[in-house]
Amino acid sequence: MVKTKYIFVTGGVTSSLGKGIISASLAKLLQARGYKVTIQKLDPYINIDPGTMNPYEHGECYVTEDGAETDLDLGHYERFLNVPTSKNNNVTTGKIYQTVINKERRGDYLGKTVQIIPHITDEIKRRIKLLGSKNKFDVVITEIGGTVGDIESLPYIEAVRQLKWEMQSDCLVIHLTLVPYLPASGELKTKPTQHSVKMLLENGVQPDVLVLRTQRTLTIDVRKKVALFCNVEISSVIESIDVASIYEVPLLMKKEKLDATVLTKLGLALNNEPDLKQWTLFLNKLKNPKKQVKIGLIGKYVELVDAYKSINEAFAHAGAVNECKVDLRLINSETINEDSAGEILKELKGILVAPGFGHRGFEGKVTAIRYARKMNIPFFGSCLGMQCAVVEFGRDVLNLQGAGSTEMDHSSQHPVIDIMEEQKGVLEKGGTMRLGAYPCKLKKDTKAMAAYGKTLITERHRHRFEFNNSYLEQYEKAGMIATGINPDSQLIEIMEIPSLKWFVGVQFHPEFKSTVMSPHPLFVSFVKAAAE
Repeated sequence: MVKTKYIFVTGGVTSSLGKGIISASLAKLLQARGYKVTIQKLDPYINIDPGTMNPYEHGECYVTEDGAETDLDLGHYERFLNVPTSKNNNVTTGKIYQTVINKERRGDYLGKTVQIIPHITDEIKRRIKLLGSKNKFDVVITEIGGTVGDIESLPYIEAVRQLKWEMQSDCLVIHLTLVPYLPASGELKTKPTQHSVKMLLENGVQPDVLVLRTQRTLTIDVRKKVALFCNVEISSVIESIDVASIYEVPLLMKKEKLDATVLTKLGLALNNEPDLKQWTLFLNKLKNPKKQVKIGLIGKYVELVDAYKSINEAFAHAGAVNECKVDLRLINSETINEDSAGEILKELKGILVAPGFGHRGFEGKVTAIRYARKMNIPFFGSCLGMQCAVVEFGRDVLNLQGAGSTEMDHSSQHPVIDIMEEQKGVLEKGGTMRLGAYPCKLKKDTKAMAAYGKTLITERHRHRFEFNNSYLEQYEKAGMIATGINPDSQLIEIMEIPSLKWFVGVQFHPEFKSTVMSPHPLFVSFVKAAAE
């Protein structure tokens, strides 16, 4: 049996260069050659996970099937590989230190002084190897967050140095850097890359492959210069030029022979050329739509590119299926009220109300839903979006004065959305919500059933509040129907208004399960309804 090979992806010069996309693209190419691959993210921050972090700090919090709150890069991994990740795919410094301190408290270190080396680095190495040993992967790609030189990243770089020494040819380092173009001199500058590699070398790590982010095509002279000063072969200097869509990157990396270079260095067979027919077909549909539809995403973090990352990508997947470009308009819910709604929303052919927490922007979301319902514009609500739809219907149709959610108003006259029973005694914030995949049984002859094509589904959750079932009879008599129910807890998962063109609210987060190869059926159905 072939030993698991380990690839580390580090970054230099600046953050947000796209280590996650390069990692996912390489994994896609190796997978397309027949290898069993997974990717994990090591995050240097001391938070246990991003679950308690404001989106302004770290963008979207992505949720796995097994209920882990993780870095948004895990969404890229799943969208590219079409394989679920788990809690073992995201490790933070907080988790590392927590484990080491717990061991020390139990006496596992037999009275020794606990130090960064070897105790912290040993735990990092154990976590890195855990995925490969547990699941028998051929290749484990590990993306290290931050940039080389950050004080927070030093233990991870040291762990990579040790593993490189221990594993020899079973281990490889890819370093992603920036080659900026200076218009004043008309030149691509390699000095930032040279300094970044020098810093990595100072920490005892020689990169095997360099991936250079650039706005301009690299000349052969630039490649030769980088190879010479950074101690790599010229064939290991890979260009990653800016592209319009992240889904073009695997094709670019194939053209640059990144996968072939990596496999050769790891001593693995090249097998067949990567089969990317379905990927290319998706990309062609994405880039050459036959029509366009304007959809509004109503939320309170709209100025942040990464706050609704999975929703943006789910629309890209669904748009390609419908051969339709989704012109997604991000609209701040705080700007919407009874007077402004008509003017702000009038051009939209579909309205999605996004997930979120807290009272800020809540009333704007409710108002946007009222506009969608009365104007019969296709509406889709995710998590809080569904709860807002329930509140709006209760106030405007059922005339339940003061109808609301106890998250926003503890003394609500009609708490149509209330805290879940098992959440009432919870005091700690981190990792205590209803998280991960749960089953849902769908009713026949509904929009949800038509989209999924089956009666039993599973979807991922991240919430503390739910529909208050004591109001269900009133809602259903008035025309808002529970069309998806958890078979174990009787939790209402999906609410629809059948009399309207397309009006669906879901308690779960469908965006987390949408991938290039498996676009989410509800997004596909919603985009189709909006486009029609």
